[in-house]
Amino acid sequence: MAIGDLPIFAALKNRMQWHQTRQTLLAENVANAETPGYRGRDLAPFSIESTARRSGATVTTTATNRNHYSVGGDPSRAMGARTMNSFEVMPEGNGVTLEEEMMKVTTNQMDYQAATTLYTRSMRLMKIALGKNV
Repeated sequence: MAIGDLPIFAALKNRMQWHQTRQTLLAENVANAETPGYRGRDLAPFSIESTARRSGATVTTTATNRNHYSVGGDPSRAMGARTMNSFEVMPEGNGVTLEEEMMKVTTNQMDYQAATTLYTRSMRLMKIALGKNV
């Protein structure tokens, strides 16, 4: 078993992937902040339990009828993306508040940095414990 396959490292990898996917959604929200009728999207909060239940397998379908739904290919769907309930809706129907989105982006970046720092330091400690030069 490789060091990176330990459950703690798998959980940290999932957490970093969640932050990357959330960053993509938040960037879409910022990019569409003035698009009429656009509703922002965000991920459900990260939890170890939901991550453990979710498998790494993906399902891809081919739409043979325009009424079919797509169930694969979009990582934000696999992470539980959902439309946000916005209390502030602009006259053109846009539900994205740029200031809120920028705060979420900043918080997400700081949390991602914390997860990567923890991953890096934990990996270094494991290597030291195993007697491998860092």
